[in-house]
Amino acid sequence: MHHTPSRRSVLESLSIPALNPMQEKAEKSILDHRSVVLLSPTGTGKTLAFLLPIFQLLNADKKQVQAVVITPSRELALQIEAVWKKMNTGFKVNACYGGHSMQVETKNLSVPPALLIGTPGRIADHLRRETVDLRKVQFLVLDEFDKSLAMGFEADMSDILEQLPGLQKRVLVSATREVEIPEFVGIKPAHVLDFIPSGHSIPALKMKMVRSLQKDKLDALLRLLSITGNENCMVFCNHRDAVERIGRHLEEHGIPAGIYHGKLEQDERELALIKFRNGSTRTLVTTDLGSRGLDIPEMKHVIHYQLPPKEEDYIHRNGRTARMHAEGTSYLVLQEEERIPAYIQHPPDLIDLPEEIVIPEAPEWITLYIGAGKKNKVNKMDVVGLLMQKGSLKPGDVGIVEVKDFSAFAAVKRTLVKTLLPKLRDEKIKGKKYKVAVAK
Repeated sequence: MHHTPSRRSVLESLSIPALNPMQEKAEKSILDHRSVVLLSPTGTGKTLAFLLPIFQLLNADKKQVQAVVITPSRELALQIEAVWKKMNTGFKVNACYGGHSMQVETKNLSVPPALLIGTPGRIADHLRRETVDLRKVQFLVLDEFDKSLAMGFEADMSDILEQLPGLQKRVLVSATREVEIPEFVGIKPAHVLDFIPSGHSIPALKMKMVRSLQKDKLDALLRLLSITGNENCMVFCNHRDAVERIGRHLEEHGIPAGIYHGKLEQDERELALIKFRNGSTRTLVTTDLGSRGLDIPEMKHVIHYQLPPKEEDYIHRNGRTARMHAEGTSYLVLQEEERIPAYIQHPPDLIDLPEEIVIPEAPEWITLYIGAGKKNKVNKMDVVGLLMQKGSLKPGDVGIVEVKDFSAFAAVKRTLVKTLLPKLRDEKIKGKKYKVAVAK
């Protein structure tokens, strides 16, 4: 078996002088054992801990999928793919996830990647359509397994595992100890590596409650947003029409707010998340669809505009804040006569709402839409180049840039957008003119 680059050159590509102790132990265990359970907090470098041994186990002569990494969210799939690409292994990788064009993925898979990364639903979908053959897969990683279970992917994962008859190694990765491993994973007995510090699971979540004097809680919400100010905030409702109504109300009061629910087109949902991620909106109004698996940053505040009927949904909503070492606050908004649900054992502290409504300043960023993406051979650097060279922006004037298949979105300083757009009107990217406008 010939290896393309050496392990050392892979680490050099990542510009990592040495692995941390967890990564060293994990690499050795995964190479030595058939089943490994790796428990380690978020942000400790688990991705490299399993990708490095996988790279050493791949065979360059085999032209089929050899390793599969299953992950709960699109964000994580893309993150793992990015680390693999940076490793310069010479082995092909593809990522599959919901919301990505099925046609594009199927075309990518027609030349099988050595490593396939994807969300359970999308990989199961490819198997059903027979667009990928996983019978020769030898290595499986279930990343953030606790989250995949919590998000209800058990059936899809069990379907996928049934179609992996050639498995030789299973690696299960989780950020919490409290993970029940179902039979279908086939991982008992496993070699367990536990790097979770004791007492790690005490979240820094503060609970508060506000009372709305009117039956309609919109006024109370505006007063509450006067307190949370310019910090990231998610407002949860039980119904789509409430999401729409609140979103409109906030916009009318000069608070840019994204809305997110299942009846929106995929593009509309995607844009709401892009603006929320890049800071063009700081408030996202959503149904419980927004409490799981979303690719968005840490929240400072979660507001339960309507309380969910089930405790499980309440827990998932709160899980959007106070993750890792960060602190966060969860607010219940209740009308005068509204009762606290039985699943909340200890009533939170009641806080007073301010007399005056203070509308937070507009976010410093605004999102630009560019009508070209990866399939037009346009990348991040092209977009940044256009904005800085042709639009004469400085590095600090450009925020997060995201490039999709046929479009790109860039956060730019709100104060500069008026003068910027005319400068870009007739400019080209890679020799072609594309539409550039404020994303609506």
